[in-house]
Amino acid sequence: MVALIASLHLPGDKSISHRALLLAALCEGETRINGLLVAEDVRATYNALRALGVECSPFAPDVTVRGGGPSALRSPVDVVDCGNSGTTARLLAGMVAGCPSVSVTLTGDASLSRRPMQRVADPLRAMGAELSLSARGTLPMHIRGAALRETSHVLPVASAQVKSALLLAGVASGCAVTVQEPLPSRDHTERMLRALGIPISESRTDAQISTHMGAVGAVQARNVTVPGDSSAAAVFAALAVLSMNGEIVLQAVGLNPTRLGWVRLLQQMGAHVEVCHSKLAPDGIGEPVGAVRARSSRLRGITIGANVIPETIDELVLLACVAACAEGQTVIAGAAELRVKESDRIHLTVRNLRAVGVHAEERADGMVIEGTSAPLRGVVHTEGDHRQAMAFGMLGARHGNAITVDNPDCVRVSYPTYWDDLRRVSASFPAAQSTLSS
Repeated sequence: MVALIASLHLPGDKSISHRALLLAALCEGETRINGLLVAEDVRATYNALRALGVECSPFAPDVTVRGGGPSALRSPVDVVDCGNSGTTARLLAGMVAGCPSVSVTLTGDASLSRRPMQRVADPLRAMGAELSLSARGTLPMHIRGAALRETSHVLPVASAQVKSALLLAGVASGCAVTVQEPLPSRDHTERMLRALGIPISESRTDAQISTHMGAVGAVQARNVTVPGDSSAAAVFAALAVLSMNGEIVLQAVGLNPTRLGWVRLLQQMGAHVEVCHSKLAPDGIGEPVGAVRARSSRLRGITIGANVIPETIDELVLLACVAACAEGQTVIAGAAELRVKESDRIHLTVRNLRAVGVHAEERADGMVIEGTSAPLRGVVHTEGDHRQAMAFGMLGARHGNAITVDNPDCVRVSYPTYWDDLRRVSASFPAAQSTLSS
């Protein structure tokens, strides 16, 4: 007998929520955003817009932003605190760099202040932006808006955040932008720009993906509905896959192809995971939405290579936890980018896997995990990284495991109700509950 959860209401997609707010501020007119993620990372972007003089209704799942275009933005009276959100810092830097009326200093918490910002600063400077960083190439970042020039920039490493920062700078300043990447990265910004009537195209060769946005004039506001977060769906799909006899259906999930690497990798491991009823969202922001179905499966180890890293970067810690319960060895390679996230996710994931009884090896650009059928028990340390908390929390919810997460509250940056939802879902799988400790 298979346990079935008819539906789980997932929080709004974090990446889309950030972009919806920022683009609404650059538009002229009123934007109604439905399904916004109400979490600390997105609140950082919302608060930044308020500080820049953008009129917004109270922070809630349904929020209204009254934009006046780039010229309406004003210098804040104080520094803008981006909290733990690298997306806020990098995308906001791009937006204000193209606004001559704005001068702003961006700061962040201790974790964000260790993360590299040179990768976004250098291409913005090449467009004519006036921008300075700390001596270490990190926050605080001071930006004085300027009239930017057309640019064509080659990214050495695929990055949706850097690409989006350059595109937003182009929208703010009205100039054309071309970004070339060695591999595809998530394309939420491009889809939203296209839906707003901004000319944007993509071309591909064997060696690169090129995104070109034409010169931009005034942009009229358009309402947005944010789909359920794909990364959150991955966690609950993984829990179902690792359960003894569970099945879950997650409705209204964002099914952007650049975010579904985790589905394909779980399928390669032998998981019964599928996407269903995919169709473009009716509000026309260009995002496909549908359902994800997953059920208990027997898994085998696989090799995860550099070619899929950009589309699975946020799910790699989770996939490492799934690999801990797969038969054989899983190798993750080409993922050096994990070292400069909210934590050094390579080092910390390996350390936490070992702490709960999994044999794991750290490598310069990834890790090797030996699957086990033994119960997993121990304490994991998050270093404030929400992905660590969510992934090891999922592993702790598996029958027979007893894992304590040292800082469960760090999930508030992306999924404030995560622990309640995790307990409810795991309790719905008969004979598959654990002593979840968080």
